[in-house]
Amino acid sequence: MKMRTCAVAGMFYPNDPSHLEQLLEKFFSVVKPGKKSPLGIVSPHAGYIYSGQVAANAFGAIPPDFSGTFVVIGPSHRGYLSSVSSIPWETPLGVVDPDREFIEALELETDELSHKDEHSIEVQLPFLHRFRPDVRIVPVALGRLSLEECRALGEGAADAIAGDPERPLLVASTDMSHYVPDAVARKKDRLAIERMLALDPEGLYTTVRVERISMCGVLPATVVLFAARRLGATSARLVRYATSGDVSRDFEQVVGYAGLAFR
Repeated sequence: MKMRTCAVAGMFYPNDPSHLEQLLEKFFSVVKPGKKSPLGIVSPHAGYIYSGQVAANAFGAIPPDFSGTFVVIGPSHRGYLSSVSSIPWETPLGVVDPDREFIEALELETDELSHKDEHSIEVQLPFLHRFRPDVRIVPVALGRLSLEECRALGEGAADAIAGDPERPLLVASTDMSHYVPDAVARKKDRLAIERMLALDPEGLYTTVRVERISMCGVLPATVVLFAARRLGATSARLVRYATSGDVSRDFEQVVGYAGLAFR
């Protein structure tokens, strides 16, 4: 593979560039831009009609002039092993190049095929491209990891970030509860959100399992929390929460979406 082509454009988000730009502008038009860059954020990866506004609020916590690399960590929905991609990624707005130097610093296995059809990272890229056309990324897909493996990856990423003069920013890609009644989603998601607000990766990892919260990106969020904490994060903020029911008006089976920023 010489380039990772779009897998879900036209399904999760518009494949027409002008339509996509208009939609992003609509999302960001109601977001107040951040003044100080966070160390990392949590952003959902569902169809834009449902989760796009939450994602825009999460990315809106980042100042528009941020010029560093984005380390985008998403779950592997198809069960592949953890890996990083090192080839350019296509988006309807243009090609996004990898930061190969930072990829080498992470010391993760490179496997392009495991990224081929995965949407959890791809859906974030139009939001990143909005910062600048030459934005660079480090796309990391996570398979099953133990808590200690999450710690090692997060702290290793933090050490690489600390040694980079441009200070890359971490993005954990995750949706929250899946296909449960709205009231159940909000109650369970609050338990996970409270652990993230407390900058508690161990608590998040355990809570999601004990409470059976169907949060698909708990591992990316755990890794980013470990990294943010090692980088000196002292606070977290929930910038927006919603469920698919807010759009569909079907509250019997919803998916939850949360946007957070860590500083």
